[in-house]
Amino acid sequence: MPRVAGGGAGDAIPPLLRDAMALHASGRVVEAAALYARVLKRSPRDGNALNLAGVAARQLGDLPRALEHGRRAVMGAPTSAIFRANYGATLASAGRLPEAVAEFRAALAGRPDDAVTWRNMGQAMAALGDASGAVPVLERAVAIAPSAPEAWLALAHARREAGDAPGAREAARRAVAPPVAEQAAFLLAALGEGDAPGRAPADYVRSLFDQFAPRFDGELTALGYATPAALAALIEASGVSPARALDVLDLGCGTGLSGVPLAPFARRLVGVDLSPRMLAEAGKRGLYDALEEADLLEWLPAHPAAFDLVVAADVLNYLGDLGPAVAGIAGALRPGGRAAFSVETGDVVPFALGEGMRYRHAPAHVATLLDAAGFRVEVARAVVLRQEKGVPVAGTLFLTQRR
Repeated sequence: MPRVAGGGAGDAIPPLLRDAMALHASGRVVEAAALYARVLKRSPRDGNALNLAGVAARQLGDLPRALEHGRRAVMGAPTSAIFRANYGATLASAGRLPEAVAEFRAALAGRPDDAVTWRNMGQAMAALGDASGAVPVLERAVAIAPSAPEAWLALAHARREAGDAPGAREAARRAVAPPVAEQAAFLLAALGEGDAPGRAPADYVRSLFDQFAPRFDGELTALGYATPAALAALIEASGVSPARALDVLDLGCGTGLSGVPLAPFARRLVGVDLSPRMLAEAGKRGLYDALEEADLLEWLPAHPAAFDLVVAADVLNYLGDLGPAVAGIAGALRPGGRAAFSVETGDVVPFALGEGMRYRHAPAHVATLLDAAGFRVEVARAVVLRQEKGVPVAGTLFLTQRR
C-alpha cells in the first residue's frame, strides 16, 4: 500500500483515503486519483492525500499537478521524510534536478535507511553530470537493499559514466534479475560482456527519454546537435519544396525538436515515439496533427503507403539490425516517397554496440539494406552529429527515395 506519514496500523486514516490507497496499491491509479481528489475537496490540507495525489499525478504524467500537490504536502509537513522523498521524485521527473537532490537529502536525514531514496538521489546526481559523486550514494543504496536489481543497475550506469568499466560490469551482473534483467544484459553487452542484441530494450529507451524529456532540448543544443535541421536541408536541396504539401512522419519525434524544421514540408505531420513524456513535450509545440506512443517496428507495418516523407533523426542508433526498420519505412512510404535519417558511423558489419549504449553502423552496409528494400540512395553524407564528453560523434546522413 502507498506510504503515508505516520502510516502505522493504529493511525486514523479516513475511510475514503484508505479506499484510494487500496486502489493505488492495486495499480488502479486513475481511480485512485479520482478518490484523492474527493478527499482533498473535503479536506484541502490533508497532507497524506496531497502526497499520494501527487504520486498518482506523476504516474499519470501530469507533472504540473504532481508538483503542486507535492509542494503543498511538504509545506504542510516539512519534517515528513516520505513527503519530501516523493516530492523529490516528482522534481526529478520534471527535470528540476538540483531541487530534487536537496529534497532527497532532507528526506534521508529523517529516513537514512530508505534505499529507494538513496537510489533516486544517485540517479539525479548522475543525470546532473556528477557520476563520480553518484557512485557512493548508489553504493549506499545497494548496501541497504542488496537484493534490489534496480539499485545495482543504477550503480552500474553511474560507474560506467564515471569511467569504471570493471566496476560497472560487476554491478550489472548483480542486476540481471527481474524486472531489469534485459536492461542489465544490454548494459553488459555495451561493456563488452556478451553478445549485443538486435536492438536496445524498449523499457530502457522509454525510461531513458522519459527522464531526459524536460531537459532534452537545452542539453542537446549545448552539445551542438543539429541533425534535424541538417536532414531538412538535404530534403530541400533534393528539390522537395517546403510548401506544406506532404504527409510527413517524424519517427522518434521526441520533444518535437525535429518537427520544427519538418513542419514547412508538412500538409500533415505525425510524430511517433516510445516515451510518453517526450510526446507531452512535443504536444506543447502545436506542430503535430497526431502524436502516437508506439514502438516504431510495430507501428510502421500498420500504416502502409501512408506517407510521402519519413524522417528519423538519431533514432536508428537504438537499433542494431536495421533490416526490419528499413523495410517498415519502405512499407509506410508511397511510391516515390523519400526517407531521411541519421546513423552513428562504425566499421563493424552488421553493427556494433558502443559503451555509450548506442549502435554504430557501417554506411556501406546500410546502403545495401536500403537497396534490398527498394530505395535509391540520393545522399550519404559523413557528418559530426554532436559532441559527447568533448569528443565528436561521427555519423552519416542518408537521403533516399523509394523506387
